[in-house]
Amino acid sequence: MSQYHSGVDPDIIVGLDAGTSVIKAVAFDGEGRELARSQCENQVVNLPGGGVEQSLDNTWQAALNTLSALFSDQPELVTRLAAIAVTGQGDGTWLIDAEGEPVGDAMLWLDNRSSDIVSHWRATSAGPEAFRRTATGLNQSIQSGQLRWLKEHDGQRLSRASTAFHCKDWLYFRLTGERATDPAEAMWTYGDFRLGDYSSEVLDWLGLGEFGEMLPPIVDGSRQHAALNAGVAAAIGVAPGVPVVLAPVDMLATALGAGVYEPGKRVACSIIGTTGAHLCVRESARDIILSNQSCYTMPCVAPDTWVQLCSNMAATLNLEWFLKGMNEMLDAIGEAPMMSEGLLPRLDKALAATEPGKVIYHPFICASGERGPFFNPRARAQFLGLTTETNHLHMVRAIYEGVAFAARDCYHALEAHPEELRLTGGAAQSHTLCTILASVMGVPVRTLKRGETGAAGAAMVASLCLGRHRDLADACQTWVTPWLAEEAVMPDPELQNLYERLFGVYRRSHTNTDGFWRHLERVNAESS
Repeated sequence: MSQYHSGVDPDIIVGLDAGTSVIKAVAFDGEGRELARSQCENQVVNLPGGGVEQSLDNTWQAALNTLSALFSDQPELVTRLAAIAVTGQGDGTWLIDAEGEPVGDAMLWLDNRSSDIVSHWRATSAGPEAFRRTATGLNQSIQSGQLRWLKEHDGQRLSRASTAFHCKDWLYFRLTGERATDPAEAMWTYGDFRLGDYSSEVLDWLGLGEFGEMLPPIVDGSRQHAALNAGVAAAIGVAPGVPVVLAPVDMLATALGAGVYEPGKRVACSIIGTTGAHLCVRESARDIILSNQSCYTMPCVAPDTWVQLCSNMAATLNLEWFLKGMNEMLDAIGEAPMMSEGLLPRLDKALAATEPGKVIYHPFICASGERGPFFNPRARAQFLGLTTETNHLHMVRAIYEGVAFAARDCYHALEAHPEELRLTGGAAQSHTLCTILASVMGVPVRTLKRGETGAAGAAMVASLCLGRHRDLADACQTWVTPWLAEEAVMPDPELQNLYERLFGVYRRSHTNTDGFWRHLERVNAESS
């Protein structure tokens, strides 16, 4: 526990949110208002065979640069700094040795090399047995499969490792020197959700028993914190000993910041950015759904409360792919590409006037396949129903509709029936997508009046840790309620009726496509 003291009454909490491609530092005051932010890009390396990695050292340097820029640009924040809260991208494998040095680059959640291992586990007793303990289905993103891949393909690298981190754990270690992970990722990866601790049986079922000592201690950031070490403090220009809080993994932190937790009301939260994540609260362990092995289960910050998540691999990534392809085509024929500035608002307006439901789109564009609401590393995106009457606006609208259908498909897997959906992520800026999502789900969609919900959720947990609130519900009254949009986007009755019928087409068509995907994979493998 930190013993930090400041000469003034500190009220600023900085949320450090380490995404896959961008690391952000956002400063909030005691009322949850954003005061300043900075960010740095982080590089991803794609390798043959489905590998996707990231440098631990570069990630730390990007985080350090982000914090340094925040405090150098806003020096008045320094004396008011009360805490730094750390969250970051989930899953993946970030290894360090006994001296705290990186052991190779991190395998990211996008890495697909463990797919065959995970497929084998799911087809044998190992996967179902592990699921009964963790209440989280195995997929190509999760650390256990990646450790097993390293064991089989790079044992020398694994033998040098002392601790297996996730991204935020690595940054917390560099800030404080403490090896730890949060309860959410610990439980969903190797834990017994009923006991709230690691399970040696899960490790044994997955053939990872000898790596139990590599798992870091579990730290509840809502209750304890560590001290910022002197070297880092000097590098970013603040006093040593500032409390550093290990916040929950980014998907949970973002959902908390977006209002997934509201006692007495059935709300759910969708995070629609590059990927899609869909979360709902369970008020006791008895309410946890164990019927779908594509769901994640994690303890919430509130006592005896859980959050279940179903996450699809690609959401706005589908639109980025389509627009990139259009520009590549224009470039190939010598035409000027579409300028990104102002494009999406103009596109949003055009799509609002575009006839809905002309084609069906399955948004499985990620090269790693799909992990929710079903696991299939061979899954591929597809348009169904194209004719000469289909234009490109119909196709883009179908992408929006496909992203919304994927969200409903995930909530179907969660057996969740919210009365209101809270929406955050880049897609929340699109009124057309909000209307489509509200009509597909059949419930109002409410957005946030702030963008950085992940950093805000992390900072809220730190505020709770510092003793500023009685409990999570009290914290939400400061950090969430004032930032909810006053007006929700309501379902369109005509669209709701159309989408109700089209959703059945969407689900039936992708559930009957695995044979085609298998055949396509074989042909591509033979031709390459």
